[in-house]
Amino acid sequence: MKAIVIGGGLAGCEVAWQLAKRNINVDLYEMKPNKHSPAHNLETLGELVCSNSLRAEGLENGAGLLKEEMRLLDSIVMQAADQCRVPAGGALAVDRTTFSKLITDTISACPQIRLISEEVTDIPEANCVVIATGPLTSATLSKKIGDLCGQNQLYFYDAAAPIITAESIDMSKVFRKARYDRGTADYINCPMTKEEYDVFYQALISAETAQLKDFENNSVFEGCMPVEVMASRGEQALTFGPLKPVGLEHPETGQRYHAVVQLRQDNACGTLYNMVGFQTHLKFGEQKRVFSMIPGLENVEIVRFGVMHRNTYIHSPGLLNETFAFKNRKGLYFAGQMTGVEGYVESAASGIVAGINAAHYLLNKPPVIFPSATATGALGHYIANYSSKNFQPMNINFGIIDSLEERERNKRERYRKISLRALSIMKGITETL
Repeated sequence: MKAIVIGGGLAGCEVAWQLAKRNINVDLYEMKPNKHSPAHNLETLGELVCSNSLRAEGLENGAGLLKEEMRLLDSIVMQAADQCRVPAGGALAVDRTTFSKLITDTISACPQIRLISEEVTDIPEANCVVIATGPLTSATLSKKIGDLCGQNQLYFYDAAAPIITAESIDMSKVFRKARYDRGTADYINCPMTKEEYDVFYQALISAETAQLKDFENNSVFEGCMPVEVMASRGEQALTFGPLKPVGLEHPETGQRYHAVVQLRQDNACGTLYNMVGFQTHLKFGEQKRVFSMIPGLENVEIVRFGVMHRNTYIHSPGLLNETFAFKNRKGLYFAGQMTGVEGYVESAASGIVAGINAAHYLLNKPPVIFPSATATGALGHYIANYSSKNFQPMNINFGIIDSLEERERNKRERYRKISLRALSIMKGITETL
């Protein structure tokens, strides 16, 4: 009994892991290291391309709830993340290199999984296939998927933020603090006066962007918008977005600022920092010039420049069901961002669902449909049942999870109760699994 999994990202690794746990042999295809996409750098599986953050912890946040559900489902991604975490206040961030290596080592050591370093250019005619090739699916396979779906593929564009060296930050001009003092002071904050912000803003909106490839256009996903695109929407747009100064008064003087740029630790040893919210499509030279105008970053050393890349996904409503199974071919599943879930943990969670259900298909067991009262189930319900024609990728949030029967006015308490209900449901499901 064997399954074929295409793609060694977060979703593909979760699929393979869930299948192997159920004693099903897996051929896991990953084209690296023989071939890389435009946005990948590492040779290992489960590479985090954009941020190193898996977003907020805690049951008052949708991403925090989803991670707790994934832990209950024995997620390989969460196992690695919990072992490779770096300081990030109330968020779960990881050292991306050790995180990826740990996932690779775990997959490689699993006797049920055969890792094949080879590009797949067509959809195999096998009994059970899971496609988890991600938002950067190769052009050849993308065409085959488009032919299978019988419609044009939809796509948008991601932008990754720059990573800088800690030693190039002028610590005399910045301060450490978490917003509203929540958690430990893990973020480095670069404060701006109105005058400093105005100079930076003008430089940003007039900077030269990289030329789009022939397959690209100016569409962007709102959750991953390039900083220069956001800035072009209004002079103060950034101060209500990634540069919002609220809750970031100076810890010693209490001074308030017009704007604050936050830097988040990117590796375990603290030598690298990520510019939070600074996804960008600026030319590399322009990134160096403009970002050097930020107080504390006058001599910034950028070790990985921001890049913009294609992000492909299918129109899942009508094509997939809540188990991420393809409706028009038995034994075929999709997982990851190409299904219309957005974000690292969402992608991995979809892989768990697809992996469990692919295993049940091979074992002649009934499918496992997670209730939409759970974060995991809400994602599957969203991609399968979204009713509007303007389907777009979605992060997990309480807006797509079933509301409480009783009314709770306090939002934080309401979210906590939704989370506790979801975890209770998920514990019951894991017991039956």
